[in-house]
Amino acid sequence: MPSICDRPAYYTDEQWEKFRFVAETKETPFLVVDTTIIRRNYMELMKNFPFANIYYAVKANPDAHIISLLNELGSCFDIASIYELDKVLSLGVSPDRVSYGNTIKKAAHIREAYNRGVRLFATDSEADLRNIAKAAPESKVFFRILTEGAETADWPLSRKFGCQPDMATDLIQLAQKLGLVPYGISFHVGSQQRDISAWDAAISKVKYIFDWIHNETDIKLNMVNMGGGLPAHYITKTNEQEIYAEEITRYLKEDFGEHLPEIFIEPGRSLVANSGVLVSEVVLISRKSRTSLTRWVYVDVGKFSGLIETLDESIKYPIYCDKRGEVEGVIIAGPTCDSQDIMYENHQYDLPLSLSIGDRIYWLTTGAYTCSYSAVEFNGFPPLKSYYI
Repeated sequence: MPSICDRPAYYTDEQWEKFRFVAETKETPFLVVDTTIIRRNYMELMKNFPFANIYYAVKANPDAHIISLLNELGSCFDIASIYELDKVLSLGVSPDRVSYGNTIKKAAHIREAYNRGVRLFATDSEADLRNIAKAAPESKVFFRILTEGAETADWPLSRKFGCQPDMATDLIQLAQKLGLVPYGISFHVGSQQRDISAWDAAISKVKYIFDWIHNETDIKLNMVNMGGGLPAHYITKTNEQEIYAEEITRYLKEDFGEHLPEIFIEPGRSLVANSGVLVSEVVLISRKSRTSLTRWVYVDVGKFSGLIETLDESIKYPIYCDKRGEVEGVIIAGPTCDSQDIMYENHQYDLPLSLSIGDRIYWLTTGAYTCSYSAVEFNGFPPLKSYYI
């Protein structure tokens, strides 16, 4: 079992002191984000994928501080709704640097995005494609395909999105008939994907579609959107990003040669996760019987206030507290009146026996998919607050 007292080495002493300085002045629960880490992560992505266009997945953390920083650095943006579009445009992002990457969208929202200048849309179905043709004429479209990788991704994204390659080729031809520009193919190997070979299989599928459509029709595709999936550092060991980049680049060149098509990547988790520390407080510690060997530790943050990715114990966050001494495995649960609000029960963390009500617990690598998942008023609890340094 992981020790709840270990602080990961990827936070320097200086960074940790910055987090702690803010943490000591605020009421829990809240998220503290160090934007200098995001800046560093973006520069590392550019170094590792110099040939790629970076489209930040806004859904990972849509805070204005992050969008403004990435806009300043020259990033493009992947949006999932017109509400995210409103946010990025209001912060000065040009619409020609926006991709509407959600394949599930209302016709009215497609039209609104088009009227505001967006010309790049994802699709994976005939109905959506026809909506794009009517509401966003002559736009560029890219086609999301189904890929393997669900078994090795901590947060799988298969089944709901994408279509089989043979359907993609049908959609590509239909898009041209409808007056759209068939632009490329996209895939997503699953969020927090630790198996690098998942990209190899997906890129091979894409190359097959590129070749088939070029040989059988007069259509030439120009872009490969590799989506997200690059992992952050949680409990489970993963390679450094540089290793992923080297291998993915090799896969691309094996299939496409030295002259690559346009390459898009849509980082979210890998870009912002390690910039954040979520600070919580122990509300209650109890046992369920006089002879129980397991303590329940209830904290003031849970699945409905930012930690939804603990669903099925999928994402296992590094957790830190100041207490030391003898430890034992515990069940960690949130504060709401919902029996699903249990973060870790099967995968128990070691927590000090000296832990007391009122002590603080720090959830590390929580800059992604926490605030954006927080409920508005479930059980009356307010959304998770965030502070940016």
